[in-house]
Amino acid sequence: MASQATHAYIGSFTTAGGPGITVTRLDTRTGALTTTAHTISTPTPNPSFLAVSPDRTRLYAVGETDDGTVTAFSIAGDPARPEPLGPPVRVGGDGPTHLAVSADGRRLFTANYGSGSVSTLPLAEGGEAGAPTVVLPHHGSGPVADRQSAPHAHTAVPDPSGRWLLAVDLGTDSVWISERDAATGDPVPYREASLAPGSGPRTLVFHPRGHRAYVLHELDPAVTVCRWDAVAGALEPLEEVRVVPPGAAGPTYPSTPVISPDGRFLWTANRGDDTLSVLALDADGGRPELRATVDCGGRWPRHLALHDGRLYAANERSGNVTWFTVEPETGVPRKAGTIEVTAASCVVFA
Repeated sequence: MASQATHAYIGSFTTAGGPGITVTRLDTRTGALTTTAHTISTPTPNPSFLAVSPDRTRLYAVGETDDGTVTAFSIAGDPARPEPLGPPVRVGGDGPTHLAVSADGRRLFTANYGSGSVSTLPLAEGGEAGAPTVVLPHHGSGPVADRQSAPHAHTAVPDPSGRWLLAVDLGTDSVWISERDAATGDPVPYREASLAPGSGPRTLVFHPRGHRAYVLHELDPAVTVCRWDAVAGALEPLEEVRVVPPGAAGPTYPSTPVISPDGRFLWTANRGDDTLSVLALDADGGRPELRATVDCGGRWPRHLALHDGRLYAANERSGNVTWFTVEPETGVPRKAGTIEVTAASCVVFA
């Protein structure tokens, strides 16, 4: 069944010449994006990552700066013209790179790369973000001296049950698991799940059935399949597979994994060799097999999104978002179009 989304929002780095948040119209028949006349250049510098509320009436953007912020927008009245819901709110951490809205719409979580922490902000009934109620610092380091001398939280993802929050930390080679307080919705530290030293985990995605999590590593181009136990709050690594073929040219820094709704395919965006990888999964979501890699349609694909069976790659250094149709039997993407957005970093739909 097709989504009711009519617009896509593209984040970018304003310090690299990006326009801020670019509003585009979505052709629901072809998947094509067309730039509208409205771009949000203020009040959010470096809106590098965006999220849409579960009811699709609010848009949230990080401000990836030393004084990290979050800005909320209303898209309920006219999705082509997001309206700020107050000024930016400081998250209590440096360089937020990711944010997520809880399924109940009560909390906003940010992963703060610079300070190696995760912040929780309350959301009012109207969607406005308040000052952080909790900021959880990570501790530790990894063996890659120039990238892992300190914690670097890169992603904060609520699990499908809504009970847990998983924060992927590139600097500590681990996933920090917190249990959300039943009364407040705030996360309470629970345990740390260790991954391969020097792998630099960046982000994760859950299997549609919720029993597997796939952790994508930035410093080692590989994905780790994990068993996720939502009762015990336990993440157990099971197997690992590289997302680029042997002999791939130059260093590769994966950025984003996405999984098909039926759990048959996992795709990753890979910076450096500038490709999208196709991994086939078995019926239980395991035994990933690299089937193909294709050109990402630009340079430095920082973000990858799946919408209505199509893939969208935000290519930061070439300044464009490219979309692909997906061959249903093989999962192989085929380039279908592109739109120019300087320093593009993220694309979401509403």
